[in-house]
Amino acid sequence: MDKHSVLKGYFGHDSFREGQEVLVDAILSGHDALGIMPTGAGKSICYQVPALLMRGITIVVSPLISLMKDQVNALIGCGVRAAYLNSSLSAEQYGRALTLASQGAFSLIYCAPERLLTPSFLSFAENADIAMVTVDEAHCVSQWGQDFRPSYLRIPEFISRLRRRPIVSAFTATATQRVKEDIISMLRLNSPEQVVTSFDRQNLYFGVESPPDKYERLCGILERNTDKSGIIYATSRKNVEELCERLSHDGYSVTRYHAGLDDVEKHRNQDDFLYDRKRIMVATNAFGMGIDKSNVSFVIHFNMPLDIESYYQEAGRCGRDGSFGECILLFSQRDVRTCRYMIEHDSGDNGLDEQTLAIVKKGQLARLDKMQRYCQTTDCLRGYILRYFGEKAPDRCTCSNKGGCSNCDGEFEDMDITIESQKVLSCVYRLAQRKLSFGEAVIADILKGRSTAKVTGFSLETLSTFGIMPDSTLVSIKRIIRFLETEGCLAKNAYGSYELTSRARAVLIERKPVKMKVPKKTPVKALGTSKAGRNIERSTTRPELFWRLRSLRNRKAQEEKLPAYIIFNDSSLRDMCEKLPRTEEEFMYISGVGEAKCRKYAKDFTAEICRFLDEQKRQQTVK
Repeated sequence: MDKHSVLKGYFGHDSFREGQEVLVDAILSGHDALGIMPTGAGKSICYQVPALLMRGITIVVSPLISLMKDQVNALIGCGVRAAYLNSSLSAEQYGRALTLASQGAFSLIYCAPERLLTPSFLSFAENADIAMVTVDEAHCVSQWGQDFRPSYLRIPEFISRLRRRPIVSAFTATATQRVKEDIISMLRLNSPEQVVTSFDRQNLYFGVESPPDKYERLCGILERNTDKSGIIYATSRKNVEELCERLSHDGYSVTRYHAGLDDVEKHRNQDDFLYDRKRIMVATNAFGMGIDKSNVSFVIHFNMPLDIESYYQEAGRCGRDGSFGECILLFSQRDVRTCRYMIEHDSGDNGLDEQTLAIVKKGQLARLDKMQRYCQTTDCLRGYILRYFGEKAPDRCTCSNKGGCSNCDGEFEDMDITIESQKVLSCVYRLAQRKLSFGEAVIADILKGRSTAKVTGFSLETLSTFGIMPDSTLVSIKRIIRFLETEGCLAKNAYGSYELTSRARAVLIERKPVKMKVPKKTPVKALGTSKAGRNIERSTTRPELFWRLRSLRNRKAQEEKLPAYIIFNDSSLRDMCEKLPRTEEEFMYISGVGEAKCRKYAKDFTAEICRFLDEQKRQQTVK
């Protein structure tokens, strides 16, 4: 077999997506590889196809113990010999799996990084023919990444213990340039083939809202997504508990997930969501990494997350099959304070020494600042994300056939803030004269004329700029401060305090006009309405047939005790509705149908399609 026959025969795809074939070819040529590809871009194909063509075993290192079973079941459903080795197995099951692995029974073996150097696994690996070690969620190796895991630092030690160095491949959905460099260095990749595909998920709509009542707005969004599956992220366990209880009381099909639940409930709730027994998952960021559920239609952040990396990875869990996905963040200033508190009061229970922990916290605070700016920018939200990851972006964006974010959909007007900007910059200048510098909170207090402890402690009420913006709110003053930073008139020093830049002169001395975009004041829209919610989802040919095929898929999933998306995702069902296959040969042309699935499901699905067509023909005859 070659790469194309493996792609079609096992996974049912006629061609590779952007970036996949380059990485597949590099691995098959014996080179290390690094793929940075957004959620839904098909990272797994990049190592699964070579694994099925190479002699020997591919070890997939993944932190996702709770999801390895589903990942392996999906591969087995495609006819791939795969297994997982983790703590969910009994001692007898684990021993049996290792024995089979030693006999060459599996092409791919998934395991957690903590297990690599255990005596039993190491004994197996040292004597096995390991062709490749694949590191999934590779950003976890970097202390500058959003999910740093010290256990990932031991992966190179495991590789060094093997009798010969295998090919090493690494994959992640999000990585800045600094994190990418860390991945290459810390995993000791040898001149890897590097592919960074576009972070632009064209099927996703991004929105940021600051409603007076978050819960009321949340319910409005849920009402326009009736019968669709989605995830609601909240910052804390307490928020998750309260939201889940309130939504359940109000009649929503909902379950919960956070690190405080015992393993039994975690697995039960996760399965309820994956198997579509519950429509909505309310969770902390403990849920979701590696979730392959293809029919998630919306992701709502009830609270602002800690960084853009986490937000984009979590938001990207909807629309994985190419269908329209709605990503809405409900923002408030309180979210910023909560996130800052969480970072500053991290006890360091993850095994980091004080110096390393300080470095990690510094990076977290810097990323939090960028996250806050995303929530408050009036520029294109999609463009903000793309530029954050080093990608060029247009001034305005699109999603499907409509606007692609709430800012590009919204209406703005220019507000002259020249005088307000001069007051802010003058305040920073007066502080510098006293050899002082502060962050936005203290500057806003001075301008507002608030005699806080810090203001009086430094005698800042004696400044000429004290109280010169009494009619402005603290929120609006802080917004102007951040805008001036964005415009390059202010810059933060190493301590997070603001200082003037050379550009400030044009505003302060030369009286250069300053204008800031602000939303136009318009009547409040009815709950649940938005451009994103108006017929933006890709239409389905023959919707009645789609629902019949979906019901058939769900029955098959229940019989086989598998999540429905592992049988077929919604895009495969839509393709069936479009192509109307009536024979096994025709069924092989459906997207996502490989040889194993064709043998297993073609008869039942083509029979349902034939019944539908016969019924349609009889109805036409009666008319």
